[in-house]
Amino acid sequence: MTAPLSADTRETLATVSTATLTTQMFKRGFRNVFIQGVGRLTTAHDRNMVGPAFTLRYIPAREDLDDLSVFQDYDHPQRKAIETCPEGHVLVIDSRGDASAASAGNILVTRLMKRGGAGVVTDGGLRDSPEIADYDIPCYMAAPSAPTNLIRHHAVETLNEPIACGGVAVYPGDILVGDLEGVAVIPRHLAEEVAADAAEQEVLERFIHQEIASGKALRGVYPPDAATKARFEDWKKSNT
Repeated sequence: MTAPLSADTRETLATVSTATLTTQMFKRGFRNVFIQGVGRLTTAHDRNMVGPAFTLRYIPAREDLDDLSVFQDYDHPQRKAIETCPEGHVLVIDSRGDASAASAGNILVTRLMKRGGAGVVTDGGLRDSPEIADYDIPCYMAAPSAPTNLIRHHAVETLNEPIACGGVAVYPGDILVGDLEGVAVIPRHLAEEVAADAAEQEVLERFIHQEIASGKALRGVYPPDAATKARFEDWKKSNT
């Protein structure tokens, strides 16, 4: 079972950018942590999506297995994923980068939201996207897509296994952080240290941005030399 994030770590991850997080991950040797080809559908939020991953995987649909009658089964894996994704987790869907059919729609997303889900991420499509855009749950997708998932996707029975999403490996319990730029994936065991270092990086970069905006040249400021670091320490005393 994934150990819960501390309140401080969750609060930090709710405010730092995915740009900062991907830099921190690169410092640790991780190059491929930003989910490619997805954007945030629900933009009316002032805090990041933060939560452990709970995964669902689609393989290509097959005509003898995937027709509308399968949805009569309340334990269909897609439905089961919605009903078993733990509170505070992000449902991450491996749609193989195929947005020609929906990964889910407004009814399922509403149910996940009511159950306390922290978000939805798919490298495929979402149907009913105009309605979902106004929901109070962060949702990331590759594109709007009206057709039902069954024409392209077969939901695999085994839930919460390692998947790929947007070209990134996502393991159950990985911490997903999403802002208006996209979604970063952080291995659970690194979340606390990455969050702490990301917060420090953003304080420094806020100062550097202020320096550049005031007209200073990049040389000596970005990256900071000893003189800039000294000014930063003085600035930090009255600004943090």
